[in-house]
Amino acid sequence: MNKINFKQLPPLSLYVHIPWCVRKCPYCDFNSHNQKGNLPEDEYITSLIQDAESALPLIWGRSIQTIFIGGGTPSLFSGAAINRLLTELRMRFKISPYAEITLEANPGTVEQNYISEYAHAGVNRISLGVQSFNSQHLQTLGRIHSPQETYLAIDKIKQNFTNFNLDIIYGLPNQTIAEAQADILQAIDCQPTHLSAYNLTIEPNTQFAKRVPQGLPDDDICYQMQDSIIDILQQHNYQRYETSAYAKPHHQSQHNRNYWQFGDYLGIGAGAHSKLSFHDRIIRQMRYKHPAEYMQKVKENAHIQTDQQIALEEISLEFMMNALRLTDGFANQLFSATTGLPFGTILPQLLIAQEQGYLQLTADKIIPTKRGQDFLNNLLEVFM
Repeated sequence: MNKINFKQLPPLSLYVHIPWCVRKCPYCDFNSHNQKGNLPEDEYITSLIQDAESALPLIWGRSIQTIFIGGGTPSLFSGAAINRLLTELRMRFKISPYAEITLEANPGTVEQNYISEYAHAGVNRISLGVQSFNSQHLQTLGRIHSPQETYLAIDKIKQNFTNFNLDIIYGLPNQTIAEAQADILQAIDCQPTHLSAYNLTIEPNTQFAKRVPQGLPDDDICYQMQDSIIDILQQHNYQRYETSAYAKPHHQSQHNRNYWQFGDYLGIGAGAHSKLSFHDRIIRQMRYKHPAEYMQKVKENAHIQTDQQIALEEISLEFMMNALRLTDGFANQLFSATTGLPFGTILPQLLIAQEQGYLQLTADKIIPTKRGQDFLNNLLEVFM
């Protein structure tokens, strides 16, 4: 029977969740809550700091390589609040001086002074939720911003940051292939260093799941959209390095790449998840989701709702669910380095996946084929 035995723990990232939005989008299944009245900004930052401090024994001595402040809409918080948060985190954690520090923003909430203050606080990467440059599609998606506000936000970001991502969604209700291509070309014109292009999916427990919008493109149309988006981005020197992620050279998202390589992450904030390795086990945690309950639970030092060890037989599948999203695959040694298990654990399944045309196996690397990328769920079934 295989046992976990880490010779060296995986890289560690920090995720910070800020759960409020001006209005929750109908397709969103993240832990986000509509803003009602003034945000409890100071109280929530205090809770995040207390949460971080209580987690110190779990990561003692380890260096944090990346920080991602996500939501919700973190750009609802002032620059002073983000500065206080990062300052307090630096006082408690060993944060790499080269850490990639990303903050998510939405065009409808970006303030010029906030953007410059985020940069002064130490944020060095912005991820902007554009989703579309088409006003009709923005309205369908329930977004609160206009294309004009998107361009203004991007101008503000470019004045203060050299590294930023734009999120685009395709496969929208009544969207044509030409419209999907137009969104990508307009995004490219803004010269981001990174682009994320997601196919709209109807997630459970969302407004779209309760009332599915009319006119959703069929799978064939969505595949055509995806293929044309890949071609356009490659022509403009954006490398596709993950299923939905494209980057200029040397600008891949280090935080997300750590997820996909099955690295460790500490999550603080309402509903945040953690995955942390120890010499003989891997655990997962989840904080309480509702902001008010989370803040109260932090005061009681009882804010972790679930805390469990990942079953040995689930680790290989979890690794594959992440690593096989990477278009350049993964080195053989990464499996043992991030799971603590011997490579032979997955060799029989790898050989089966290769026979089925989903994977290419080399002497030192596992690479998904085009078929494996297009039919990732089928590929993952081999490891179930």
